[in-house]
Amino acid sequence: MITAINYTDQLVTRCRKGEQRAQLELYNKYQKAMFNIALRIVNDTAEAEDVMQEAFINAFLKIDTFKGNSTFGAWLKKITVNLSINSFNKRSKFKEVSYNDEFKNEVYEEIGIDPEEETKNKKVQQILLAMRSLKENYRIALNLHLIEGYDYDEICEILNISPANCRTTISRAKESLRKKLIENGK
Repeated sequence: MITAINYTDQLVTRCRKGEQRAQLELYNKYQKAMFNIALRIVNDTAEAEDVMQEAFINAFLKIDTFKGNSTFGAWLKKITVNLSINSFNKRSKFKEVSYNDEFKNEVYEEIGIDPEEETKNKKVQQILLAMRSLKENYRIALNLHLIEGYDYDEICEILNISPANCRTTISRAKESLRKKLIENGK
């Protein structure tokens, strides 16, 4: 019996040989997760799609640099997070005109919100909306820490900030999120 990890390792080996079918299988396996990671950071569906595609292109072009010290998914996640942060930083330099994205509800449905868990989903949606309304540096730091599971040292490296600044930012972000959730609960 082949485990999921062994099968993924076999796919990576086949990708190193240039097999497009193996690339497609890895893409299909990880594309939703990488899209959701990018979406939580860049906060724009079209940009998240672009970041996800670029992450896969970079991963397949540089597959020989994958040493296997971590899982392929973790390696791909790091590429996606770094590209997302770079994209966000580039976009934030320019003033953008906001618009109403009619497809966002479809995105939330796509990430697996189950209609039978209505109450739980409302809470999750309230938290996601509250997180989206945070200052950008707070939103990104909280996403990396709470949702993506990065520790403080990794966040310092990704965001290029000091450990003290990282702890302060995350602490303030949590407090700001808590206040927004209390305000919205009234």
